[in-house]
Order: sequence, then structure tokens, then C-alpha cells
Amino acid sequence: MLGDYPLMEYISNKTTADRLYLKGLTVRYEQGIGKWMPIMWHLALRGHTGAMIELADWFSDDDSAVSFGKPADAFSPAGLYYRAWRKGDARAAGNAAMSCFNRNDMIGYRRWLRCAAKAGDADAARSLQFFETRLWHAAARKVGRLRPRQKRDGFA
Repeated sequence: MLGDYPLMEYISNKTTADRLYLKGLTVRYEQGIGKWMPIMWHLALRGHTGAMIELADWFSDDDSAVSFGKPADAFSPAGLYYRAWRKGDARAAGNAAMSCFNRNDMIGYRRWLRCAAKAGDADAARSLQFFETRLWHAAARKVGRLRPRQKRDGFA
């Protein structure tokens, strides 16, 4: 089961690419049979935004500035996020903003928040309105930007 949807019911209404994407997610997160990375590359090279974001998230996990790359490099995390955002996926811009924050790149963080807000992400628009340089999540501790949770975070 992915999220709140039974997997087979969710798959039946989707295209072939979406079914393959869900199969890759099942392999990765639910320990399904197979390898998820070749499935995601296959889809990303064909323009599937979810696969691009999944790969960019995977590659940007180490939080180093060198590994994030530049938007002009199509196969770097920045390039994958950029291409997914250009196809209209607001989640790509939001994830790129968090990757920039986790690397202590505040200029990139603000730029990608603005892109996500323009693409229709309400959370990014709210974050851009407050524009905090300290956040409550655990990755902020690594870069020295941790703060306590607040009511506007939706958790307190």
C-alpha cells in the first residue's frame, strides 16, 4: 500500500509510465522484488517528473555542494529538479529548495522556494512569506540552523 491508497486500485487508473513508476516505488520502499534504479532512469529519460524527483532526492542525500551540480547538467540533482520543475511539477522546486537549505545555500533556497510558490505550492509560498533561515527539522541541525517547532509548523 502506498500512502492511503490500495496499490492495485491506484494502478488501475494510471498510464503505463505511472504503473512502472509505482512498481519502482514499491521495489524501493516496500522491499519488492527487483531493482528500482533502472526503472527510475528509464522513466526519467522519458520525461516522467516523479522519477526525476526520486532520482534527484536519492543523489542529493549526501548534502555536499559538489554532488548537487548545476541545472545545466542534466543528470545532476539540480538538473533533474530543474527539468521536472520546467515540466510543471511544484514538488521538484520544493525538494530543490530543501536540498539547498540542507547544504546551507540560502540564495538557492530562496530561489527554489520562489519557483515552487510560482508553480502553486502553498507550503512554499508560506515559507517564502516568513523566509526563515532556521527550521525545525533534523537536517537543519547539521548546518547549524535548528530552531524549536512552532505552531505555524503544524506540529506544535
